Amino acid sequence: MASHTDSTDPNATPTPATQAGREGLDALLSRPGKALIGLDFDGTLAPIVADPEQARAHPDAVAALAALAPKVAAVAVVTGRPAGVAVRHGGFAGVPGLEHLVVLGHYGAERWDAVTGTVSAPAPHPGVATARAELPGLLDRVGAWQGTWIEEKGGRAVAVHTRRAADPQAAFEALREPLAGLAARHGLVVEPGRMVLELRPPGMDKGVALMEYAREIGAESVLYAGDDLGDLPAYTAVDKLRTTGTPGLLVCSGSDEVVELRRRADVVVDGPTGVVRLLRALAGRMP
Repeated sequence: MASHTDSTDPNATPTPATQAGREGLDALLSRPGKALIGLDFDGTLAPIVADPEQARAHPDAVAALAALAPKVAAVAVVTGRPAGVAVRHGGFAGVPGLEHLVVLGHYGAERWDAVTGTVSAPAPHPGVATARAELPGLLDRVGAWQGTWIEEKGGRAVAVHTRRAADPQAAFEALREPLAGLAARHGLVVEPGRMVLELRPPGMDKGVALMEYAREIGAESVLYAGDDLGDLPAYTAVDKLRTTGTPGLLVCSGSDEVVELRRRADVVVDGPTGVVRLLRALAGRMP
């Protein structure tokens, strides 16, 4: 599916390449008070960096969100990160105008609400801790440990990053099958991403999280912006909502590493900078 990229006017709203996307944009702008804005964090609101602990939201992201959030039903940051980490790295806490913001962390297993400033979550899956304990030995056996990095996600998931390896793609491919086996032994699933393989409990993904929250707030239109394979379930959720009469707009935060989202998106923007421009443009067109 082809998608329209950013206009030369940084303040213009991109024109969706599909009829469904144009209907979604029209619904967002005509009834903003019933709109849900869903956004991934890494690669969408925050630039991708080699060390995920150093990731921070685009410098203008919070201001753009604060301008948009009061005009819509809700803004939901949907991320594989722990909710509290995304809040800290995003700088979302205590910002005037972000009262309509929630962070759905760990693919919706955790939830941070700006109104209360608290995180609610069930108990962690026990398989995550046991899989984490086995990871160093597995990486050593595979011979792909050098340059890889293990990221612990609050006991709810664990990820292996290969971006800093000598050959990131080769390390990624070498680890796919061994990590799938490790995950299966401990009742987990593997979520591939941009030079990262994440082990997490089954049953929750960004699509489930987005769909449940859209239904909870009674959203009458939905925008979702993402950049990676983990965002595809959210795209599918928007497609399902469209079939049941809820207009939607699919936005790809452009990346040359992942082409699947570009093919399915209604609009492609230039990474987090383009996402911020889009958020500003939407806020400027809403009463």
